[in-house]
This record gives sequence, structure tokens and C-alpha cells, in this order.
Amino acid sequence: MSAPKSTHALWYPYTQMRQISELPRMVAGEGVIMHLEDGRSLIDGISSWWAVIHGYNHPVLNTALLQQANKFAHVMLGGMTHHPALDLAEKLVSITPEGLNHVFFSDSGSIGVEVALKMCIQYWRNLGYNGKSKIISLRNGYHGDTFKAMEVSDDSDFTRAFADVLNRGFILDIPTGGFDADAATVRQAADQLEALLIRGHGNIAAFIVEPLVQCAGGFHIYSPLYLKLARELCTKYNVLLVFDEVATGFGRTGKLFAADHAGITPDLMILGKALTAGYMGHAATLATTAVFDSFLGDNYEKALMHGPTFMANPLACAVALQSIDIIQSENYLEKIAHIQDIIREQFDSINAPAVIHKRTIGAIGALEMKDAQCLAGFKEFAQKKGAWLRPIGNVLYLMPPYIISDEQLLTVLHTMKEWIAQIK
Repeated sequence: MSAPKSTHALWYPYTQMRQISELPRMVAGEGVIMHLEDGRSLIDGISSWWAVIHGYNHPVLNTALLQQANKFAHVMLGGMTHHPALDLAEKLVSITPEGLNHVFFSDSGSIGVEVALKMCIQYWRNLGYNGKSKIISLRNGYHGDTFKAMEVSDDSDFTRAFADVLNRGFILDIPTGGFDADAATVRQAADQLEALLIRGHGNIAAFIVEPLVQCAGGFHIYSPLYLKLARELCTKYNVLLVFDEVATGFGRTGKLFAADHAGITPDLMILGKALTAGYMGHAATLATTAVFDSFLGDNYEKALMHGPTFMANPLACAVALQSIDIIQSENYLEKIAHIQDIIREQFDSINAPAVIHKRTIGAIGALEMKDAQCLAGFKEFAQKKGAWLRPIGNVLYLMPPYIISDEQLLTVLHTMKEWIAQIK
């Protein structure tokens, strides 16, 4: 006899399925509110993995999606093009750091990272530099769950099962001291980077970082001065600099892109998550003209031989264009600055011994607890209080939609504070 079928037809992410319990079921959304099948409503405090920046069921985004769907929902980009893709590429070039002039679309942040790393390695090969294939990344960094993305992410639960097959590069420490770290501290971390580049630049293709904030790896925040020094060093030692702005892009750090805090241009930048405001998976890898030109030639030998089926999906492009328009026309950076002020004010009043570090930047607030046990049961507690929050390890954080009201934001923050106050 064949074994009985599992009761779990749906396999959930980052979950030990043997231990899974009944999950809340969302049936509708409106603004920052998630309506559940059992009648409860929750305030989304994490923008559904940091993507739903305008909230749910946004009428302008819905209209953009429907208008495009009534024309055509998808067409391959191979041998064909369309206005939503062309227009979104032009828009991204216009709003990202100067010099990122070329856009390659894909269907998720992880794939956007894969594309960027393939570009880096092939760039050097196309220029005749054989052997430049190693990648530098930062400790606690996270760049996605596909294989090359795992190789440049730090050892963790995300990568442990594949440790013996990953072709690792080099991992460096970030500066301590946070956003406002003193120059000497930042210089010390930069010196570690330079020492590595001095001895290994002949084999190193690129240095990839999550600029300013390492989100999934624990919400570590570091100085923009480090990014400036990294730019100088990568240029000096002939190594490409890659910014993974999948989580930090589109205002999350208080500026449109985290790179803007440093005033520099990386050689490549990856965007995702908020790119489509959470409406569908899509990503973009932007490159400078120097990188782009290295792929030009008389045959396919130098071409980038990569092409996701759903790259530049017209629906995704249409909603992304409208999302960017909303950000620009409705003064979103002012909204984000206001959110930051409220988070900082509320965090200032937290003095519990269980909290060992408080971190804020833009519309991000993170509380590092003394251990993960401090947060056991928190998700269920938050739901009872009407908030949707999902800690990562020993870090309790919020990354709300930018349209959240003061009252809703305070409800989420008071839920966090009430939990912390009862920790023994």
C-alpha cells in the first residue's frame, strides 16, 4: 500500500512542518489592516516582508494593474519589448544614483542578486581577467536563498544545510558604532577590507553589501562613511562594488535609496520587494555603463546569457511605475521621517534589561533582546493585541507601511513595549 498523503499540501517557508500549528488566514486587506477569516483584524507592522509600502488594496495601484491586464498580462522579453518595461527602466535610471544607466529585470530579489554576481564574474572575464571570481561580503549579511546568493550570505539557518557545497568567498566585519560611528572605528573596518584587497584583488570580482542596514541578518546598522571608503578601495584595487538594496530601497532608510546617505554610486544595484509595492514578485539589477559595455561584442560569447521567463512582466512594471509616482508625488520621505521620529521617541522610553540594543533608521525600528527565548510566544501575544509582527531570532522589529497612521503605529509600538515590560 502507498503511504497516506500528508495533511500539509502547502509547504511553508522557514518552517519545521512537523511543528506547524494553525495559521491565521488573511481574506482581505485595506490600508495597513489585514482582515482574517476568523473576524480579527491586524495592523501590519512589517509590510508583509517589507514590500507592502502603500498598504493593501491601494485603489491607484489596483487601477494600474487592471488597466495593464486589460491590454496584456505578460509577454516574453526575448525578441519583444513593451512600453511598461521601457518606461520603468527609464524611471529607475532617473531616480537611482547617477551612473546606473542600464536595467536588467528578473522575478525576485534573490534572482536579482544572482544576476548581479553573474555580471560581476563575467565582466572581468569579458575584459580578459581570468580568475577574478571570488566575492567579498559582510558578516551577518543576507542576500537571498538561491545558491549564489547563499554563498555571499553569512553562515546561518538559511545556509547551514548547504555549507559543504557552497563556494564561499570572503566575509568581513562591519564597523561597530552604528550610523554615527566615529571615523577611527569606521577606518578600522575599512582597513580590514583594504588588507584583503591588497593580497587578493587578483582573484576578487566584487564586494556585495546591504548598504547601511543588514535586515534579515539582525538589523545591524553601520556608517555611510564605510560605504564611501569601500567605494574608494574597490576602485583602487579593481573590484566591483554591489549594493543589495532589495530591503533598503524605496525610502526604507529615510532616503530614497540607502546609497544616497553616502552620496556614491555602486557599480551594480539590486532592487526588489517594495519595487512593486508588494503586488507581485519582481526585481531589477542596475549597472553602470562600464559594466554594460563589457558585454558588447560581435557574438554571444560576451553577452549576458540569462533570461527569466517573467522578467519585465508588464503587470509588475505597470504597478512599479505607479508606486514610484506615489512615492514622489505624496512626499513619502516626509512620512518616513515622521515614522522615524515616533519610533525613536517610543524606543527612548524602553529601559528593560532584556533589551541589549535599540536601533532605528528611517521606517525601521529594531530591539535586540538578550536571547531569542525572550520572544517565545510574542507573535501570538501581538495578534491578540491586534498587531502583525514576526521577530527574527532575538530581534523584535517593525518596518511598517509608509501610510500607517500615528494611532496605528503607536498601537504596534505599545504592543512591543507591553511585551518587553513583562519579561522577567
